Amino acid sequence: MSIRIGSVQLRIMRVLWEEGAATARRISDVLSSAESPMAHSTVQTLLRQLESKGAVAHERQDRTFVFRPLIQESEASQSAAQDLLARVFRGSVSGLVAHLLEHEDVSAEEMNLLRQIVERKGTEGGS
Repeated sequence: MSIRIGSVQLRIMRVLWEEGAATARRISDVLSSAESPMAHSTVQTLLRQLESKGAVAHERQDRTFVFRPLIQESEASQSAAQDLLARVFRGSVSGLVAHLLEHEDVSAEEMNLLRQIVERKGTEGGS
């Protein structure tokens, strides 16, 4: 299942992945200490949106809703990468990788890791 999650929604999901489960107030508190604070009402709205997408669910504990993620971070990453690849790079993996290598700072450590991945994929025959 592919769920599109916006960048602001992703901030909320990261809190839930880190905490396992959290109230809207807890998420607001965590995000208020971040670089770009988020209003509690915005958190509540985004949680409703994420719930309608099937990314989170809530349980009622006393009079409070506790939210938990229904998707894993790896699922969200894969979905976002596939969406970017299809929409921006017309499905071209080499186009995406070339763009990143030409326009982003890539450390020597990351370059070595990329070489290892390319070599491994080459011996696997792709996939």
